[in-house]
Amino acid sequence: MRDLTFALTKGRLADQTLALLAGCGIRCEDSWEDSRKLVFTDPKHHVRFFMAKAADVPTYVEQGAADIGIVGKDVLLEEQKDLYEVLDLGFGKCRMAVAGFPEGEALLRQRGDFRVGSKYPEIARRYFLDRHQQPQILKLNGSVELAPIVGLADVIVDIVETGSTLKANGLVVLDAFLEISARMVVNKASMKLHAERINELIRRMSEALTRMEDEG
Repeated sequence: MRDLTFALTKGRLADQTLALLAGCGIRCEDSWEDSRKLVFTDPKHHVRFFMAKAADVPTYVEQGAADIGIVGKDVLLEEQKDLYEVLDLGFGKCRMAVAGFPEGEALLRQRGDFRVGSKYPEIARRYFLDRHQQPQILKLNGSVELAPIVGLADVIVDIVETGSTLKANGLVVLDAFLEISARMVVNKASMKLHAERINELIRRMSEALTRMEDEG
């Protein structure tokens, strides 16, 4: 039987996903922590896993290098790949928000020229287009909170969990407009070829999520 391949987002999402899969009886044969291995397997269930950066997970799945991916909704909206989104896993929760200094709120009510810093330029562009605004959007890769502090941007669009970093730097949430959580996505061809196995896996993961919620 052919292995089903998972692309997991590195970091906390991978930890939470592996815990969820363990609740379904699916486990890596080796510990992936502190290992130089890139691919891990559960031969009993014909499943294998690899870790990837969040932005790469949709590409691996769309191109068929992975059958299934676990990634945040923010990345899916930004990357806009041709996938099936089949399950909201409910963890990795945060919000997509516009943030800046308190006086930046006035910018959200005008059509004037201003600058927006973001790791998510497509999400930012669509947000402002919906408001009939077309600011200059600057793609950033590091700590976007720095942009308004040093004058690079007037506001930022970024994910917010606790808001502690914003508060520590005198910034505030101006508009929280999107709820984010981890999602399970499936390659379209894989869903056709392995529908029974994948649907069974979705069912088991849904049941495991319910058990975890009840226990929590």
